[in-house]
Amino acid sequence: MLLSLETSSPVCSVALHNVADGRLIGQSELRLEKSHSTHLTVLIEQLLENTGHALADLAAVAVSDGPGSYTGLRIGAAAAKGLCFALDIPLVAVSTLGALAAQVAAVTAGAEETLFCPMLDARRMEVYTAIYAHDGQEVLAPAPLILAPGALAEQMAHRRVLCFGNGAVKFQPLVTEQANIGFLAGIEPSAVAVGALGVAAFRRQAFQDVAYYEPFYLKEVYTTTPRS
Repeated sequence: MLLSLETSSPVCSVALHNVADGRLIGQSELRLEKSHSTHLTVLIEQLLENTGHALADLAAVAVSDGPGSYTGLRIGAAAAKGLCFALDIPLVAVSTLGALAAQVAAVTAGAEETLFCPMLDARRMEVYTAIYAHDGQEVLAPAPLILAPGALAEQMAHRRVLCFGNGAVKFQPLVTEQANIGFLAGIEPSAVAVGALGVAAFRRQAFQDVAYYEPFYLKEVYTTTPRS
């Protein structure tokens, strides 16, 4: 079994896949702000119990690699590394943006003619984004993007671009006259998509060094200095 963890967004989710055939065994999620640190372990325990499995059945752990919430990514990484150390199993890191794109591409009609642009809110008028083809090939590498009417104009010139994620709502009002762009609402990162890509990475033996692994934050952690 492969256990996958998604903690990069306000939605905390876990999933379990069979690595032999890629089949989804079970999933669980909690849509509660700032609950990851107290509920992630509980979600894992409940998922294993509800599916009739135990920690000893795990062959690997896949974790959403980022970008996303700094705190959420740290919590997910710490939990994944702890399990891998304790069980002596490999760790797989899956791009948060790549998993989000794959999640949407799998259910999109005409996906072959579409580019997929996940956008995660990065405060103010900035997002973390990337662009992928339907097969997961990177068209635009993950990067922070300041939103403006001309943003991504080159990518939209010749192909239909589909934007989604909690950062896309800030972009939509800026591109009302662009014909080649579409928006999907309500799309959140999911451990199910992380697990599906994690199974493929497991088969390639694309493992992380558990001791030195850190999430892909994309930007330095933003902190403020107390006034007092």
